[in-house]
Amino acid sequence: MNESFEIRRVDYHSKTEGEALIHLLKLYALDPMGGGEALPPWTCENLCTQLAKYPFASSFMAWQAQEPIGLVNCFETLSTFKALPLINIHDLVVHPLHRGRGVAQALIQQVQCFAVQRGCCKLTLEVLSLNSKAMGLYRHLGFVPYELDRDHGQAVFLQKWL
Repeated sequence: MNESFEIRRVDYHSKTEGEALIHLLKLYALDPMGGGEALPPWTCENLCTQLAKYPFASSFMAWQAQEPIGLVNCFETLSTFKALPLINIHDLVVHPLHRGRGVAQALIQQVQCFAVQRGCCKLTLEVLSLNSKAMGLYRHLGFVPYELDRDHGQAVFLQKWL
């Protein structure tokens, strides 16, 4: 079912790895689940430089031979209720030709191993509510909607552009 691939942490200073990261992120941005719009040129030119400035940013890429086939970008932050670090999975993308082959699951498992090594208490992520394939994968991997008290509902992810 799935041909072998390897997962490596991205070196934001590597031109090759930076280009691969941008290539996959462009695919994600154009996908309806990524918003369906091209990334701005400034983002493409500056993202890896900006990521390298953040000591708590981490990215992992799945490679098959010399081809990048999957990417996860994540950020470590702090759980104030646990006083322990957590990792938020910010972007997860698998090249359309390699979907359904276990790449996303392997990327998440790599992030989970990384989080355990860092002493994190949990992983978080956001997903579009109608992205049923991703929702199925996340639930299979043990992710559940965030709630503190069932009587007060589940958390809702909001944003405000500045």
